[in-house]
Formats: sequence, structure tokens, C-alpha cells
Amino acid sequence: MIHDFRPSRKQQGTGPLDYAAAIDAAIDRLHQEGRYRTFIDIERKRGHFPRAVWHRPDGTSRDIVVWCGNDYLGMGQHPVVLSAMHEAIDATGAGSGGTRNISGTTVWHKLLEAELADLHGKESALIFTSAYIANDATLSTLPQLLPGLIIYSDSLNHASMIEGIRRNGGAKRIFRHNDVAHLRELLAADDPAAPKLIAFESIYSMDGDFGPMAEICDLAEEFGALTYLDEVHAVGMYGPRGGGVAERDGLMGRIDIINGTLAKAYGVMGGYIAASARMCDAIRSYAPGFIFTTSLPPAVAAGAAASVAHLKSDQALRDRHQQGARTLKMRLKGLGLPIIDHGSHIVPVHVGNPVKCKWLSDQLLEDFGIYVQPINFPTVPRGTERLRFTPSPVHDPLMTQHLVSAMDNLWSSCALNRAELSA
Repeated sequence: MIHDFRPSRKQQGTGPLDYAAAIDAAIDRLHQEGRYRTFIDIERKRGHFPRAVWHRPDGTSRDIVVWCGNDYLGMGQHPVVLSAMHEAIDATGAGSGGTRNISGTTVWHKLLEAELADLHGKESALIFTSAYIANDATLSTLPQLLPGLIIYSDSLNHASMIEGIRRNGGAKRIFRHNDVAHLRELLAADDPAAPKLIAFESIYSMDGDFGPMAEICDLAEEFGALTYLDEVHAVGMYGPRGGGVAERDGLMGRIDIINGTLAKAYGVMGGYIAASARMCDAIRSYAPGFIFTTSLPPAVAAGAAASVAHLKSDQALRDRHQQGARTLKMRLKGLGLPIIDHGSHIVPVHVGNPVKCKWLSDQLLEDFGIYVQPINFPTVPRGTERLRFTPSPVHDPLMTQHLVSAMDNLWSSCALNRAELSA
């Protein structure tokens, strides 16, 4: 049989719907609204982070400093992590060779899960290819395990939590951000006998504010609900061993399921949940997002395990990180810039206009060699566009001074050209 590979009428755009035109229109809307996402091509240099090289579209390049990365502590360059990864790749090769169920579980996967369970004081842990998948897979699976489950979700929860809750087919209630009184009203209005779970975050990444963890745990006990805590922006950086805000505040024992990432403070990739052995076994056995995907490469698991183990005792690195964040916030506030400061390591500067936000980002990169990505809708609500700086222990004082001077220069220019940028 000879197949005709010529474009169909639909592919050519001559059918009932011009698909190409519809796609172009969707992309054009992003450009018109000033929120089209541009990917900056950078080359990290081993041993020199946060310095990197920006490769421009025209083929030229320039040295830059990355100020928006999620490698919060610089562990992606740490010798302990690199050594563990080299050892594992030399021993096993590149990939895991399968799903966790079919040949994809190695001694490094088991070591990593043991390190994570110990970190959070839980019986067990389960690793996924990302924290997004861990949230989505777990929250979408729980109603299968607990029929009739009602999930109460903070309105500013991460997209991965929202997606998992949306897909699970069960009942959900959305409470106003960090509004414990509203959460109480919703809990009290439902059947006392119905299974319940409260899903929230320890640190919300766009504003850097903390969830009211103790109060939520109190409500969970009062109404017989499980607690599900996303600690992705806190693990490795808070608590005496890097167990997150729950560890810092002595609340780990009151949290039923903790979600975390290996791609931020730990500098590698992957995500996980830590919970009871029974809960992890059930998710492992029922969640398609765990069952039907290839497991992390052994070298990645080895590097992550080494990073988790190292940060259990490196309080000095955590202290330098917090000091760097405090210093940057103080310096930017001294310029009169609208800093959003809730006491965490995240340093957002409120801009409030997508075009202005993109202009600031572009000028910082082109004129000053400072890379910070603009944060626009739908990541944040319209009118709250911002630049989000993430200082690390390896951003030195000269880098901070350069950033502060650049922001001082550009903010004044941006204010003078406000009408033009808003047009």
C-alpha cells in the first residue's frame, strides 16, 4: 500500500477551521499583552555559578550573572554532588532502564528515598521525576484510596496541586489565601463523617509568604482531616537539617504528606512525597504518574541523595543564604523600590505592568549582564507582574552591588518612560 503524505485540507488550512491562523492568533495575543515567554539560552559554567554565558539569537554571547535561578544554594555545582553523580554514572551508565516496577529501581533510588524519609521524620518516601508530577499524581490518586474525599485547597496553591485536585474527580473547596477563618467555615459546612484533606504550601513562591501551618494543623485535628504540605521552596533551606518550615516550626509530626523537590535547594532534579509507609505504598501502587513513567537516572538519584545528606549538616550555607536575601532586600528597599517582603529568601519587586516588567528584564540582561526573568500572568494575577530575585550564598557582595546599581538606574528610566511603555 502506498501512503499519500501530502497535507490534508485541514493541515493546509483550507477546511472548516484554519488551524494555523488560530494558533497564530493565540500567539499574537500573548505578544499584544506583553506576556509572550522568551527563553534565554544560557550556558552554566561548572565551578563559577551564578556566572553563566548568554548565547544571543544572533550568534554572539556575553557573560552574565543569573539572579532568578532555583538552584537556591548552589548545590548544582557542589563537589559532593558532582562526585556522587560521577561515581554512579561510571558504575551504571546513563539511564535507569525502565519504570520503577520494571527494572528501574536501583540501590541509588532506595538510598535517596531513605534519606528523604529520614529528613522528614517519616516512615517512607517515594520519588518522582518532578515535584509537579509528585503533586499531580498524589492528589489525583487520593480519592481512589479514600472514596468521598473532600480536598480543601489554598487559592494560591501551585499549578501542579490545582491540576491534581482538578483531575481527581472528587469534591474540592477553595479557601482564600492563608485565610484560616474561611477554611474553618468550609470545613464546618461539610459532612463531619466525610474524609477530608487540607492542601497548602509552606512558602508561596511568587510573594515569598508563609502558610499558617500551625493553625491549619489545629483545624485538621479538630475536623479529622489529613494535611498535605508542599515544601518545595523550603526543603534544604529551613530547619536545623533542611527539613523545611515544618521542621523549623516543630510541626513535621502533624503533617501527613509532605511534598518536596530535588531541583531547587538540592540542585539536581526530581520530586517526592514523604509520608507513612502505608500511604507511600498505596500511591506507589495506584498512581499512574508513578507507575507508567521511567524512573530517574541512577546518577541523578545518587547526586540528590548526596545533596540531601550534605545539607542535613551544613547550617552555615543556610545562614549565608538567608543573610544574602536580607541584604538584597534591605538594599533595594533603600532605593524606595516596592519590595514584597514576608521574611523568606524570595525577593520579588512589584512592577505591575507586563510591558514594563519585560523591558526591565531585557535592559538588565543587555546593558548590565543581569539575568532575571519577568513573572507575568498567568503565573501571577494581572496587575501584579514582578521581577523575582533569588539570591544565593554564591552571589558575592560585588554582584549584589552591581544589581542594586542597575535597578536604581533602570527604575528611574522606567518611571520617566512609563507612558510609552504602557502604550
